[in-house]
Amino acid sequence: MPALRIATIGTSAIAQRLVEAVGEVADVEYVAAFSRELSRAEGFGRPRGARLFFDDLEALAASDEVDAVYVASPNGLHVPQTLVLASAGKHVLVEKSLAPNQRRAKELFDAAHTNGAVCLEAMRNLHTQGFDNIEGALGRLGRVTQASLRFGKVTSRIGRLRAGEHVNQFDPALGEGALVDIGVYCVEPAVALFGRPEAVRASLVTIDVPWGSESPYQRVDLAGSIALEYADKVVELSYSKVGDDLLGSQVMGDEATLLWDETSCPRDLRLVHHEDVGMAYSTVGGSEELVRADVPQNDMVCELELFAAAARGEEAALARVARFERVTLDSLAVMDEARRQAGVRFPDDE
Repeated sequence: MPALRIATIGTSAIAQRLVEAVGEVADVEYVAAFSRELSRAEGFGRPRGARLFFDDLEALAASDEVDAVYVASPNGLHVPQTLVLASAGKHVLVEKSLAPNQRRAKELFDAAHTNGAVCLEAMRNLHTQGFDNIEGALGRLGRVTQASLRFGKVTSRIGRLRAGEHVNQFDPALGEGALVDIGVYCVEPAVALFGRPEAVRASLVTIDVPWGSESPYQRVDLAGSIALEYADKVVELSYSKVGDDLLGSQVMGDEATLLWDETSCPRDLRLVHHEDVGMAYSTVGGSEELVRADVPQNDMVCELELFAAAARGEEAALARVARFERVTLDSLAVMDEARRQAGVRFPDDE
């Protein structure tokens, strides 16, 4: 089959990483770059092998030389740009978070379905062998009653925010904030592993942004803890853009505990079996297994391989894309509720 011809929207480091991943995936070709300024599109795309450059989204959507588009624009542009592309039948790989809320995400998926296009959220930690191994190990843990997923790192932009500078990544008027940017790395694996929870209890660290006091969208989250409640278990999520979380993630069962270091990119896992030693005044771990995973250095290769296979119509890939469409929608419902409890509103919530 001919190669899948892909374009990029955005000129950030993540878009560069996607282009690098294209070079590692068979039958995918990087052909075009889009930016609001044509010179920026050319400056990004030409050194990386693109031959087409756009500053008009409608022209990109109409091009018969582009099959698919990777959307890595600011969060607030994901929905309007993806709607244009999907409505034109372009396959779309959309950087997380796919949309500001569940309602708008459903619009994107509906447009893709109507026009025969694949729409996949680029949630890279769900499409590696490491995550597959987590799923595969759950049945060895016995009765699971608790899990904890964590991801926190200090962003270089926090200093600018605290100095009063406008920072897009913390602007709720643009559908931004720590939850949709970094907390999503915890929410989506939890939902993928355990399903949509029965209840959400959120405690978020918020501030009012130091600009646009006339705007109704002032409050933004910097960090938080979210409890997902199920009939038989509770899952704790912790995320931050103002602190480095150095703890790993784990799922606890009555027969074993599963641990991994990077929630954003699970690789090798530790499976620690429970050992009954009678009366003890501390946690006692038993025998330990290492479950290895073969994950590319650039883990975006994994999601790109899935996306390309689905765009080619491969049945197994399409089934997986359909599964993770549901995960995206249910995860956005969780984040919508967490933001509601914290008073964080986006324009698309109205």
